[in-house]
Amino acid sequence: MYGMRAQDTAPATHFRSDRVCRVNGELFFSTRENTLEGPFDSNENAEKAIRAYIARMQLVDSSRLSG
Repeated sequence: MYGMRAQDTAPATHFRSDRVCRVNGELFFSTRENTLEGPFDSNENAEKAIRAYIARMQLVDSSRLSG
């Protein structure tokens, strides 16, 4: 994917990867901010948490831009 994110200073190639991983048998997802979120008991719950995390980050970004 070629494009710019809000915090990028120039267009770049960004590679998507599977965000859900297992650590010691437990499910986590990794973020762009280099954090691991979890643990989750199923892939479905991890995916729901990913969507909620993205929504929170977008809300933070939008309030930062408007404030």
